[in-house]
Amino acid sequence: ILAQGLLSSLHPPTSSNQLLLFEQLQLLLTMARGPKKHLKLMFAPKHWMLDKLRGRWAPKPSEGPHKLRECMPLIVMLRERLKYALTYQEVKMIVKQRLIKVDNKVRTDQFYPAGFMDVVQIEKTKENFRLLYDTKGRFALHKISKEEATYKLCRVKKVFRGLKNTPYAITHDGRTLRYPDPAVRTNDTIRFDITTGKQLDFLKFETGNTVMVNAGNNIGRVGTIVNREKHPGSFEIVHIKDKAGHTFATRLQNVFVIGTGGKEWISLPKGNGIKLSIIEDRNLRMAKNKK
Repeated sequence: ILAQGLLSSLHPPTSSNQLLLFEQLQLLLTMARGPKKHLKLMFAPKHWMLDKLRGRWAPKPSEGPHKLRECMPLIVMLRERLKYALTYQEVKMIVKQRLIKVDNKVRTDQFYPAGFMDVVQIEKTKENFRLLYDTKGRFALHKISKEEATYKLCRVKKVFRGLKNTPYAITHDGRTLRYPDPAVRTNDTIRFDITTGKQLDFLKFETGNTVMVNAGNNIGRVGTIVNREKHPGSFEIVHIKDKAGHTFATRLQNVFVIGTGGKEWISLPKGNGIKLSIIEDRNLRMAKNKK
């Protein structure tokens, strides 16, 4: 109110100082008040595949280890994908009963952002899922065994030394791991036990290893590293070859190592990360329809 009163008394400004004060007061009155708490359906990520006639609003994910546009909130997972609930209230009842675990931790927030490589456990139905991408850039809730649900793969974003020269590794899912293996470097992958919180093993980012692309135009594709192009001051490019013999290239930061020696450390969703052409995809659909 005080700012509005000052603004009206200064209108129109007569000197340069008054003009500056007038602009600052205008800016103060038009400033946003904190982070946005809502998300309109129009701006929701396309890979959630929400029904555009359902309403005006989409669930906005809470702050968490994955970015808003690179995650899937639990409400979308339970209501739109698994069909365990029909309404918001039903999802709320499920999560408040502490039935959903993400990476072996109970999550009671229906907007919790689960992301790439996260393990979702529903003990009541004895189901375990790993969140992976299909070749069309959508999240695939890939069903896994109880043994495989005990670990996840974490891509190393940064390795540094902290207080008292303690080595740390920062991973893609927001974890800070103390005392990683001395051979672990940026872009390598650590196999992390989600039940004990220990680092089991690691994979080096090197030619011949199996990788999955987790961003960009080739998202969801799986192949082996052919070579790595270094461009100082620009983006490094990685060339990859899939099992069908197709070669493609993507940026270094989009590549996630998942196996070595032609063997993956995790099971893959339907299609095994091989992208079909439009014609191949059409023929496959037509063959299914004939059956």
